[in-house]
Amino acid sequence: MGISIKAYAELQARLRRPSGSAEPAVAGPVDRTPGLALGVDPSLRGTGYGLVAREGSGLRAVDYGTIACPRAWSRTECLRAIARRLREIVEVHRPTVVILEGLFHARNVRTALVMGEARGAALAVLAEFGLEIYEIAPRRVKLAITGHGAAAKLAVARMVQRMLSLPETPAPDAADALALAVAHWQTQGRPWAASGERRL
Repeated sequence: MGISIKAYAELQARLRRPSGSAEPAVAGPVDRTPGLALGVDPSLRGTGYGLVAREGSGLRAVDYGTIACPRAWSRTECLRAIARRLREIVEVHRPTVVILEGLFHARNVRTALVMGEARGAALAVLAEFGLEIYEIAPRRVKLAITGHGAAAKLAVARMVQRMLSLPETPAPDAADALALAVAHWQTQGRPWAASGERRL
């Protein structure tokens, strides 16, 4: 009795899966939803995510939120939660491109290391799916959204709410993630616009 290539691949995936685990050991490339960007603002205790679809000349928020990790959780528990949730988001929505907030200069070395861990957890999962990943510096995002590179978080959140016609102002981390996706789409097809994007 023969077996199809697809069935063989599924069998291999099940064999690679750790005992008692419902998740595959390694993710693979996914079919992408055209015109859908995923913004990710990594942080150990509150990683923001925001999916923004480009529909003609307009933009629409598809999903957004914060991957919240309580203070009682260890760093490894937080990193696992960030990775698991981002994997779920990509598998469900299948974005075209991912945009992360660029690195910033932290005065506190410990803070920089912890932020780097959250960023690394996010990047590792997103890279598994073969997605195009870009980063934009925080100042560039604020400039694109509000017209002011030193705008406060609340100003960014309120402008994002207005641009995407959201019923209420999104939480700060989610607003930053949505702003990343919006900033990405704003400069697409505009060769004169300095987006400040850098592919990772």
